[in-house]
Amino acid sequence: MCGIVGAVAQRDVSPVLLEGLKRLEYRGYDSAGLAVIDDNETIQRIRILGKVNHLYEKHESSPLTGGTGIAHTRWATHGKPSVHNAHPHICRNQVALVHNGIIENHSALREQQITAGFEFESETDTEVVVNAVYQALETETDLLQAVIEATRQLEGAYALGVINNSEPHRLVAARKGSPLVIGIGIGEYFIASDVFALLPVTQQFIFLEDGDIADIRRDSLVIYDKNLQLVDRPVNISELNADVADKSGYRHYMLKEIFSQPNAIAESLENRIQDNRIVVSEFGQDAEKVFKKTNTVKISACGTSYHAGLIAACWMEEIANVPCHVEIASEYRYRKSVVSDNTLFVSISQSGETADTLAALQKAKQSDYLSTLAICNVAESSLTRESELVFLTHAGPEIGVASTKAFTTQLVSLFMLVIAIARYKGLSNDQEAEFVKQLESLPGRVNQILQYKDKIETMAKDFADKHHALFLGRGSFLPVAMEGALKLKEISYIHAEAYAAGELKHGPLALVDDDMPVVAVAPNNNLLEKLKSNLEEVHARGGELYIFADKSSEVEVSENIHVLKINGFYDFMAPILYTVPLQLLAYYVAVIKGADIDQPRNLAKSVTVE
Repeated sequence: MCGIVGAVAQRDVSPVLLEGLKRLEYRGYDSAGLAVIDDNETIQRIRILGKVNHLYEKHESSPLTGGTGIAHTRWATHGKPSVHNAHPHICRNQVALVHNGIIENHSALREQQITAGFEFESETDTEVVVNAVYQALETETDLLQAVIEATRQLEGAYALGVINNSEPHRLVAARKGSPLVIGIGIGEYFIASDVFALLPVTQQFIFLEDGDIADIRRDSLVIYDKNLQLVDRPVNISELNADVADKSGYRHYMLKEIFSQPNAIAESLENRIQDNRIVVSEFGQDAEKVFKKTNTVKISACGTSYHAGLIAACWMEEIANVPCHVEIASEYRYRKSVVSDNTLFVSISQSGETADTLAALQKAKQSDYLSTLAICNVAESSLTRESELVFLTHAGPEIGVASTKAFTTQLVSLFMLVIAIARYKGLSNDQEAEFVKQLESLPGRVNQILQYKDKIETMAKDFADKHHALFLGRGSFLPVAMEGALKLKEISYIHAEAYAAGELKHGPLALVDDDMPVVAVAPNNNLLEKLKSNLEEVHARGGELYIFADKSSEVEVSENIHVLKINGFYDFMAPILYTVPLQLLAYYVAVIKGADIDQPRNLAKSVTVE
């Protein structure tokens, strides 16, 4: 991984490739490169360690020109970040290739290829693929057939773009377990990891299905499915525009996305509410039938989406009285599990391409679940295509690696799911109307929370020289604390952990001293007095407390106790509301520390490998 761009055109494609890589920077990467076939039918390549801007600079000093090319931003999996590990990889100056995913049997293939006389220039798993294509071309002169033969040897996940100097106007793309789209131009075609890379050159896209192989030339496109049968894939017209990745005057994408949450939430509610009721059909044609039968819910997700699932589980059991279990997808996919009768399987993913979440869904489809439902932000993702029911979050493109508006819109979507199921479990019309009222009030309430940004920025200064932080919450606010800790560690690189406040005395209290800030989420609910007792334990041991509380919580400022009181009253929207100041806290701490906020080190936006 992490980003692929390719093109076959009658013009010089280098500018398209470079701009595509620039637009894929949000995915996270450590190196970049591009290769083109020039007018002499020679493969020319440049690679750099670091940012795409450095690739631009290198290209300006030594320009590459050609009508066929591939480019890549790499997020290291096999082999450290370095120029020689960067893509594209070339075999004997004849075949060039870019690859997302992981080749699980690369070690065995490497040994075979070394025995056959191949010399390796990198530590990557990708190099065995380009060697395999070259090897196939020794007996098979057609690039498409060579790629087919090479992929038969591969175990694992891949998205591939392959070019060959003996067929200079041809590009072969293949996809298994890692996303790849084809952009359609006039007398030209493009490939990319997602549509954002290609918006300046086309609005028409074909989303390759798992196992597809595409034979791409300037004037033709032929796609074969996993059984090598000719297949027509639908052309989708994107409603996004080329300016979608603009910061709109904000310093960072993350800040823009934090402040766009009121609008994103409103977009996620639009057309989903009618006459004070949730429109159940928005979940899918068979949603009503499925929800009537649902007796248990299983949620599978990773990272931030997992935290959203944990909050939803609290709502599901309290409002709908339906048992709900939440699992980390990477754990669920590898363990034996027992499926209760009439269990709905829910997958949550911003991108819809998260490898572990997809694998968990595929396992679920082979089990005895009632149905599968995807909560996702990307309409044409693998997750939505493979799920029986789909509910889109309508957050809009999220560029920052650390998820913000995707998380809050996931929570809004999950709350609507809870209400929809609860309707068939005894929820009255009046109760549903009250919950809908809470949802409809949310954009305005989030906007009010955002007005505390200056106070939160001042608070963030206390974290600038810290190396550790502890986050505390209870009930449905424990996942809020977990999400706050994740945001802080993702973008500021401060080690942060979240605990149930009642667990302090069972171990974490040993860590408390005046050098480790303790952040607490303190809504005015039935657990507030219990939480206050937990916070006294911290205060008594010299801990520095930073408390986010309701104005009615009666939590007061004193020595070593800093309190930010927010407007509002406690209801089921409170976990969403309390998430926002924690996002801002993480953001401003990272700004003060001078971190790379939108592209934090070692992280990728769309994790398409295990």
